[in-house]
Amino acid sequence: MSEQLKFIVEQLNKDPFKKKFNLITFDSLEPMQLLQILNDVLAEIDPKQVIDIREEMPEQTVKRMCSLLGMLKYKPPGNLSDVSSFRQGLVTGSKPVVHPILHWLLQKVPELKKRAYLARFLVKLEVPADFLLDDVIGDTYHQYEELVEGFKTYHKECEQLRTSGFSTAEIRRDISAMEEEKDQLFKRVERLKKRVESLPNHQRMLDQAKQLRVEKEREESLTHQKQDQKNQLFQAEQKLLRSQQQLKDLRQASADASPESIMKRLEEEIKINSYMVSEKLPKELEGMRRTVQYLQKVASEPAMGQADLQDLEDKIKEVDSQINQLIEQRMMRNDPIDDKLTLYRQQASIITRKKESKAEELQEAREKLAAAEKELKQRTSQTQTLHGEEVISGDELKRLVAKLRSKGTAYKKKRQEIAELKAEYGVLQRTEEILKQRHETVQQRLQIVEAEKGISGYSDTQEELERVSAIKSELDEKKGRTLDDMSEMVKKLNSMIVEKKSALAPIIKELRSLRQRREELNQEYDEKKTRYESCAAGLESNRSKLEQEVKALREEIAQKENQYHYINSMSEIIEMQIQRAAEEMKAYVSSDPQERKKAIREVYMKNIAEQELLGKKLREEQKMVRENHSANMEQMKMWRDLEELMECKKKCFIKAQNKVSIGQIIQEGGEDRLVL
Repeated sequence: MSEQLKFIVEQLNKDPFKKKFNLITFDSLEPMQLLQILNDVLAEIDPKQVIDIREEMPEQTVKRMCSLLGMLKYKPPGNLSDVSSFRQGLVTGSKPVVHPILHWLLQKVPELKKRAYLARFLVKLEVPADFLLDDVIGDTYHQYEELVEGFKTYHKECEQLRTSGFSTAEIRRDISAMEEEKDQLFKRVERLKKRVESLPNHQRMLDQAKQLRVEKEREESLTHQKQDQKNQLFQAEQKLLRSQQQLKDLRQASADASPESIMKRLEEEIKINSYMVSEKLPKELEGMRRTVQYLQKVASEPAMGQADLQDLEDKIKEVDSQINQLIEQRMMRNDPIDDKLTLYRQQASIITRKKESKAEELQEAREKLAAAEKELKQRTSQTQTLHGEEVISGDELKRLVAKLRSKGTAYKKKRQEIAELKAEYGVLQRTEEILKQRHETVQQRLQIVEAEKGISGYSDTQEELERVSAIKSELDEKKGRTLDDMSEMVKKLNSMIVEKKSALAPIIKELRSLRQRREELNQEYDEKKTRYESCAAGLESNRSKLEQEVKALREEIAQKENQYHYINSMSEIIEMQIQRAAEEMKAYVSSDPQERKKAIREVYMKNIAEQELLGKKLREEQKMVRENHSANMEQMKMWRDLEELMECKKKCFIKAQNKVSIGQIIQEGGEDRLVL
């Protein structure tokens, strides 16, 4: 209790209550103050409970608090399980009642806030069934229930979003970053507009660009629609193929099935089901009932000690010995009919065991089939809900695999071509780099020559060209000479390029021959790969056949081993029975009377004689009872009549006494009136 008070005081001193209590001041609170604190805690959980209890009737306070506590699923302690005592404790502000409530509430404030918030919307209004028969009220109540269900779904989505890891700070940062990007885009658009406005026909160009963008978007939508139509067409084709395959299977089944075969199959199913219903299932049910009875009997009995267990083991040993003696006595009779029937009984027992095992296998197979069908339905429903498509069957899967293989070969060829193109692209790129480097060297030489000739920067910028054109009149002679020099340099460069091409020509021819050789090697590789795959498939099929044969031989070996162990155990049992029979014959033929008394025959003869004597005594007693039955019945009837007579006398005596007492009361009343 002290720990409970410490926890309550600590929680009340924290936010949002801030009461500044200690153990002494809290324990010395008046009942009304304690109820007000309880009401403040409830108001923190549910804001509707904010009220001063001095302005409210005690009955209303208790009713309001009890309804809220019931909604919050509060369970009073064991000593306050009575509802009337709990309500009375709330009315009076009893500490044993209020303290556990405060302890429970302060432990789960956030959880209870959530529960109280949800209860405002999820606790349904109780409307009598008679009122719901009205159409308007029924429709309104139905809409109310739909709104409640909608609130549940929205609340779940809200909770998922809260727990999904998104935070408002990250979202605000993303929004601010997006706004900055938006501003940058606006500025860039403005700059582009300013640059475009200087061009002629810029409005027409903008319209053309807008129309181009619209057409591209339309093209994308059309491609999406085309892809959707292709998917739908593919699904329809697959569905048609499945339907055709099912029709083909049904036709084959109907062509192969004759009325006699169908009747035979139905008769076999009926036999199997009748065996399951009439023999197997009743036996299992009876075995389960016996097991349940035995377990109930064991559970109802008191706990057993070591001595009780030892007694039970001794009894078990004694019963086993009696069973063995009975078996030996039965074998001593040497009945030829029983000897002939044992073989048939063994065969019948073997057949019944086989039937039971096959029935169990059939039951397991049916259960597996049902489970597989259920799993198939679940997966088909899941795939349909996820992808909106139907599940592909095995034949369709094989066809798809064949298509994928053909597409895979085509893909490999295309990839090979792409690799060749990439290699050629690399060579061309390298030649381009070399030519660029040479062009740069030529440009550098040209710049040097231009610098030497006084026209530096002529080939770089348009401003230099404009400057050169401005002083054209002054440098006509120099320009002519420079142009001659440039033409000579261009001729030299062309001659150098021709020389390099002639030098590269044999290398390119050799590269072409090597590419052709590579194509031939790739074709040879593909042929050998197909041969390898066919050989591997043949070896795999042979391996599977050999594995099946090995599995069948192992099962046969296991059956033979079981048969061998069964025959060995039966031979050992027969030897033991023969040994016991020999001992019984020895005891029965022995001249010693003590040994002969130990024989099973003598014991059972003695028991039979005792039972016959007991039966004789019981028959004599039965005879005596039958002879005295009529007299005893008459005597019993007389006793009953006497009992009824005495009961009647008793009632008459009681009535007489009551009449005498009433007369005395009347007489005493008359005397009183005379006195008055």
